[in-house]
Amino acid sequence: MEIIKWLQEWVAESCDVNWEHSEGVKIFTLDNPGWKVDITLEGTIAEGKQFTPIKIERSEMDWIHCNVQDRTFRGFCGIDNLNELLLIFKEWIES
Repeated sequence: MEIIKWLQEWVAESCDVNWEHSEGVKIFTLDNPGWKVDITLEGTIAEGKQFTPIKIERSEMDWIHCNVQDRTFRGFCGIDNLNELLLIFKEWIES
């Protein structure tokens, strides 16, 4: 669960009195089953950073799709891929 600790720290660093009130990190469940992650980049160190879309299709239940759209990192993944999806975000932020 190191990725959760890292995400907590990244969110804390991104807080600037405005970002945390209207933006932030949103994690939803999907009905296929899976996960959707939206992370607002506006006002963070990642705003404007280039991201190459990722599409990993290992099986019907093992998949990840990520892109940046409208200054938001958007990730979708299978039910067992949330940790890997968040690691992709972390590696991109730190690159």
